[in-house]
Amino acid sequence: MPEVDDLKLEPQISVAKDVDLGQVLGMNATPQQERKVLLKLDLILIPLMGVCYMMQYMDKLALSQATLFNLRQDLNLQGTEYSWCSAIFYFGYFLWSWPSSYLIVRLPIAKYLSVSVLLWGGVLMCHAAAKNFGGIMAARFFLGVGEAAIAPGFALITGMFYTREEQPARQAAWFLGNCISSVIGGVVAYGIGNINVHAIESWQLLFLFLGAITAVISIFLIVLLPDSPQKAIFLTKTERTIAVQRTLKNKTGVMDGGEFKWNQAWLTVRDPQTWLLVLYTFSVNLCNGGVTSFSSIIINGFGFTQIKSLLMQMPLGAAQIVFLIISAAVATLIPNTRILMMIFNTTVSLVGMVLVWKLDDDAQKGRLTGLSLGAVFAANVPLSLSIISSNVAGFTKRSTTSALMFVAYCVGNIIGPQFYLVSEEPHYPTGMKSAISGLALAAFFLICLYFYYIMENKRRDSVYGPPSQLTEEEERMQGLSNKTDLEIESFRYVM
Repeated sequence: MPEVDDLKLEPQISVAKDVDLGQVLGMNATPQQERKVLLKLDLILIPLMGVCYMMQYMDKLALSQATLFNLRQDLNLQGTEYSWCSAIFYFGYFLWSWPSSYLIVRLPIAKYLSVSVLLWGGVLMCHAAAKNFGGIMAARFFLGVGEAAIAPGFALITGMFYTREEQPARQAAWFLGNCISSVIGGVVAYGIGNINVHAIESWQLLFLFLGAITAVISIFLIVLLPDSPQKAIFLTKTERTIAVQRTLKNKTGVMDGGEFKWNQAWLTVRDPQTWLLVLYTFSVNLCNGGVTSFSSIIINGFGFTQIKSLLMQMPLGAAQIVFLIISAAVATLIPNTRILMMIFNTTVSLVGMVLVWKLDDDAQKGRLTGLSLGAVFAANVPLSLSIISSNVAGFTKRSTTSALMFVAYCVGNIIGPQFYLVSEEPHYPTGMKSAISGLALAAFFLICLYFYYIMENKRRDSVYGPPSQLTEEEERMQGLSNKTDLEIESFRYVM
């Protein structure tokens, strides 16, 4: 390995333009200083991202809830038109994923995300103006465009501010907003449904209410969410330097000031882990597309009244919270258990969907329990995002990998609802089979990814030697580099 003094900072080291390289390398922060910085990050970043992500899922769930307020009847949706209203959202999400991955690198990431949230809030309010199938389709499409940047953007910010060991818990912490929305979303919709306003329908009021809250949240994001550690207004100058330095050992690179590296995009396409993650994401979202879009109708088919069906969505969120906490705790406390926990959650969901499919109609509680367990796979999202932020080095490669995964997410969610045939409502046996098949395939691809990481780490150990042979200065310089995990010889994958 070359000495630190022999390493040329250009072009081998690519750092953010606002990072003082000499100060970062010369800083020796005490454990107390690092803990103080970490506490500030946790108190500001995690609640910001968590509340925003909570609203994203509530806004997404609103269409399903609106069906219980006669949205389909008022808009005269016939045949598969409702399924396409769900699918078109993900089509907009899909189309904007690639431009978004480019813009996230080229533009200040926090400002880009804040504007996206503001636009999606406005578009959600526009849902209330829809008068027919064409109107609701247009609104759903642009809602998908507005939301496309949020999850991959938050994953990149988490990787920018937290170490690899800290990431599973933090990814889970802000993703907890998704689970909370499943619990309180039905209560909010239930409350709105009991408001008697003659001038406006309940489903229109639901979209207006949620859209307005989302728009307000974007203001807080604009003020508090930082584009990089060096621009965090809630940290002092010294703390900003510590925030940069403490993540150097990740070896996943520091944000490089707006340059999209096409060679890293090409390496992403060549990387086996990329396609295993993509295939897993596609498969699991064959189930997600149906559960998200048809959960209210399925629960109503269990024998609950329309309004009570909203409250019966709470167990789905509660199950997600329980398994999310368990998964994050195990992945944080026991090394190399992230993928194993993902396999476990996926298997639990598979069993749950089998219960919904096979239990008799009079087994109301059993089928509701099955549907609640069937939603547990959502707890894998923060773990999969932490795998990207921990195992994909190079800012462009990481953003491109995120974009590919979210393309797969969209395609799965577009295809999934098409298996829920109107003629089979509310049991949807074909939809249940597609969900079970998707979950089984998802577990298979996770197993393949787990063994790929094991074999690749062993190969690198035999070729390059154990990574512990690097000096502290060499570790720092590699952390400041913008090389990819395929190019850094000392890089080892976490599982």
